[in-house]
Amino acid sequence: MKLVHDPSEIAALAAGWRGQGLKIALVPTMGWFHAGHLALMRQARQKADRVVVSLFVNPIQFGPGEDLAAYPRDLQRDRELAAGEEVDVLYAPSATDMYPPGFQTTIRVVELGRGLCGASRPGHFDGVCTVVMKLLHQTQPHLAVFGEKDFQQLAVIRRMVRDLDLAVDIVGHPIVREASGLAMSSRNSYLTEGEKEQALCLHRAILFAQEKAKGAAQSLSAAVLCCEIEDNIRQVPGCVVEYVEIVDADSLERCETVGGNSRLIMAVKVHERVRLIDNTRLCEV
Repeated sequence: MKLVHDPSEIAALAAGWRGQGLKIALVPTMGWFHAGHLALMRQARQKADRVVVSLFVNPIQFGPGEDLAAYPRDLQRDRELAAGEEVDVLYAPSATDMYPPGFQTTIRVVELGRGLCGASRPGHFDGVCTVVMKLLHQTQPHLAVFGEKDFQQLAVIRRMVRDLDLAVDIVGHPIVREASGLAMSSRNSYLTEGEKEQALCLHRAILFAQEKAKGAAQSLSAAVLCCEIEDNIRQVPGCVVEYVEIVDADSLERCETVGGNSRLIMAVKVHERVRLIDNTRLCEV
């Protein structure tokens, strides 16, 4: 596996591969790899001749007071894990290379990025879209693989790609969970064992909602179900609800009743230190 830092070098590699007729897959990440990241890499490996994994803690998607400085980083550890998944290139540019002096361009997906995580993290998805656009231009992939845990991000990126006529297929990978049911996240490393147990309120909420939704499509009030979920989470010490919403999986608009395209999406803070998100489809279609 090749480690590349220079944007011009990855662009040259990608151009060469395309010239040979090879199919390229990109897996964008911020590093501190876990089993979820490795699953994305394996999916990319199955779908492409060359796999590029980008590793970049993107400063412009972090807001004031968020965990940019504390975000876990270990390039050597991540390098070894990526090599074990037969990744061809680990692309780890610097912030200066990605955003040189005078940089002033951003990309915004207005409606899809407005609510849910966008409501409490203004500018977050502008930063996500901008960095993903740059990575797509630099690596020229035929497909890019994203995890469904960040479901709003996935929807926003898909909308950006459609709106801007980008010739890349955006592939979603199902959420990978720890044995306990907790969704895999780099931020799980911030949690103590006791806090991980408390964070399972998210997974218990998913199981509760899925059970309530069985056989109740088109008759179960989404607002009532959200209130019940919020009440359950609030009973867990140290857990504060940021939002619980049931939305249409395509538009991210609130649903009135639970239906075949409904998605439960949640954000919870554990002891005001760790913000965790999770989601699930509520009805089989």
